[in-house]
Amino acid sequence: MSPDTKGEDWMLLKANQLKVFRKDRLLFDIEELAIYQDDRIGLVGTNGSGKTTLLHVLAGQETPDSGTVAATATCTLLPQLKQGDVRKSGGEMTQTYIERALSRPSALLLADEPTTHLDTEHIEWLEDKLRHYQGALIVVSHDRAFLDAICTEIWELDHGQLHHYKGNYTHFAQQKELAHRQQVEAYEAYTQKKKQLEHALEKKKKKADKATKLSQKVKSSGPKIAKPYYANKQKKLQKTAKSIETRMEKLEKVEKVKDIQPIQMSQHTMKETASRNILRVENVDGKAGDKVLWKQANVEVRGGDKVGIIGNNGSGKTTFLRMLVNGHPGVTRSEAVKLAYFRQDLSGLKADESILQNALKEAVQDETVVRTVLARLGFRGDDVHKPVEVLSGGERVKTMLASLLVSDVNVLMLDEPTNFLDLAAVEALEGLLKDYPGAVVFVSHDRRLIEEVATRIFHIHEERIEAFDGTYEAYKQKEEKPAVTNREEELLLINMQLSEVLSRLSIEPSQELEEAFQALLKQKKSLES
Repeated sequence: MSPDTKGEDWMLLKANQLKVFRKDRLLFDIEELAIYQDDRIGLVGTNGSGKTTLLHVLAGQETPDSGTVAATATCTLLPQLKQGDVRKSGGEMTQTYIERALSRPSALLLADEPTTHLDTEHIEWLEDKLRHYQGALIVVSHDRAFLDAICTEIWELDHGQLHHYKGNYTHFAQQKELAHRQQVEAYEAYTQKKKQLEHALEKKKKKADKATKLSQKVKSSGPKIAKPYYANKQKKLQKTAKSIETRMEKLEKVEKVKDIQPIQMSQHTMKETASRNILRVENVDGKAGDKVLWKQANVEVRGGDKVGIIGNNGSGKTTFLRMLVNGHPGVTRSEAVKLAYFRQDLSGLKADESILQNALKEAVQDETVVRTVLARLGFRGDDVHKPVEVLSGGERVKTMLASLLVSDVNVLMLDEPTNFLDLAAVEALEGLLKDYPGAVVFVSHDRRLIEEVATRIFHIHEERIEAFDGTYEAYKQKEEKPAVTNREEELLLINMQLSEVLSRLSIEPSQELEEAFQALLKQKKSLES
């Protein structure tokens, strides 16, 4: 429904003058928001911006410090932190929560990171469920493909303010990029105008100074007449200079845009592995207890490869990654390989040291490069001096990733690196991994990240590991083709059989051959329909 046709009858919830504080810090200050029937809203913002808190306030589970929330319909909250049977996996628990939430008769669903722990198959299952959901929806998610599939509007919490954008996440990103370019152009226009005024002011001031210095010729010819003339001239020049100064003061200041800094990371260890086979897996079986995960795996990784490992939950992705990291019979590694492993427990971070100290600890890059990497991930200025012990989960993930990216390694092994990251950090990590000159082998359910970063795919399914050279999108298209290819092969075989039967019928007609001919025609017609 378009904003023009939305009315009070369609409104499910309205909030006014919402303010929430965290100790002395204002978390957000929202003048007004409204949710209407059939709304599909994606709520985005950096870690700590207040997205989860806002959902809790709208759901009536948290009272704002000031302001009102009025709901005219039932509301269901799907929380980020889920509790349940410890014997169930994270994915199974998430599914249980989702199914329970969707079964409730509710006009408004507030879903906080609903795709966490879900594999690609179940994310697509959830997308289908939410597309057919009979009610309004607000989703907090860092999965861009998911937001694109579900949302028709994006709300961004930025520095305590709520901004509205029409369209899905891709449209939102395009609007932000346009705004960024416009700000860059505005700053360039501002600096150019300021320079022009400064130059004009300097010229007028110099002319005013000259106007007081009478030449010898003027002095001898009539100083009594000349002095008032030059005094008047100086006064006019000073008035013009003052006018220019006033224009400069009234010139609307435009802040310089913080551009993404390019990073050049090169160390000799990268060159030693470039385009060489650095990891080889030969005839390796994978098991989890008595369960067979895959049989006779034969794959290899080359220097500079960006390998995305995909598969359903429980297929053995993490098991395979750990085999590559820890070693296993049948797994060989080049002596030139220097490997780093990102795991979810974030072991390796020193809690009593700062972000910068942790990043510099194993760094072979100079401090400028390290700070640039940290800035790309959202740590700017004095933020780098925060001790790790006060950081959120997302900030700790970013610190660990930065430490690995600048260390003396040439192969990164990453297990779900985007968990707990906000969208800005996910996009920053995406750019850093694309720019990284070494090899990257990563497990992820983030389809957009896989598509943007991976140059090769390892798919664990049907008790095997299938290697594919190409992007995630190309692999998906390949997967869709076999049915067509099989049909074509069958048609080719039937046509050959028809030719053979026709040839025999022309030489030696019989009832049996005629029946075979008609049966083949029937098969052909069926395949062609």
